[in-house]
Amino acid sequence: MKFAVLQFPGSNCDQDCVHVLRSVFGRPTELLWHKEYSVGDADAVFIPGGFSYGDYLRTGSIARFSPVMGAVKEFADNGGFVFGICNGFQILCEAGMLPGALIRNRSLQFRCEHVYLQTATHDSPFTGQIPEGKNLRIPIAHGEGNYFCDDETLQSLEDNGQILFQYIDAEGDLTDHANPNGSRANIAGICNEKRNVGGMMPHPERASEAVLGGDDGRLIFQSLIATLKTQPPLA
Repeated sequence: MKFAVLQFPGSNCDQDCVHVLRSVFGRPTELLWHKEYSVGDADAVFIPGGFSYGDYLRTGSIARFSPVMGAVKEFADNGGFVFGICNGFQILCEAGMLPGALIRNRSLQFRCEHVYLQTATHDSPFTGQIPEGKNLRIPIAHGEGNYFCDDETLQSLEDNGQILFQYIDAEGDLTDHANPNGSRANIAGICNEKRNVGGMMPHPERASEAVLGGDDGRLIFQSLIATLKTQPPLA
């Protein structure tokens, strides 16, 4: 089981992802530079957080044109697992691999804090190991995390169980006050219809070791690893 973590000019959470996969879970992991045309023999690809290309123009809008994204799309089209975190989530939306878009936080401020999440569906490769009823405490760090989509797309996400995570308060209630960026339906993460591509704004890699103040984030990595154990390798 091998992982690849993409690296763009401006990525700053790539090494965090590599550390979790290599050191916390003991899985072979390599950094994949944005100019590569193949994901190699990776079984899953992570697109990390940061400020790809300095977030010029619009977050993720330049990174989506990097050569490696063509390879990632082909990989996903063939059933490969792809997960984007923060800027990675933005890139996946810009590339059309996930529906909707991430726009400026409604406060117009950069938000850096811990948030609480409820798992909206356990029927995904990214959430399958999260215990029923367990709420997650994971940090965010973004200025453009406001998930937006039209009414038809939102209805489709809800009907198909594609919403992975939603922002809640410490008591577990889905409230507007708990929504740190103004996202529609308090959405913090989604997946595609095939359920092999997912993304979220909070940073699970920053909450995967108790020494960091909490390890709820490791459940997301653990879920994908558990899925890969039962999945046949790509042809």
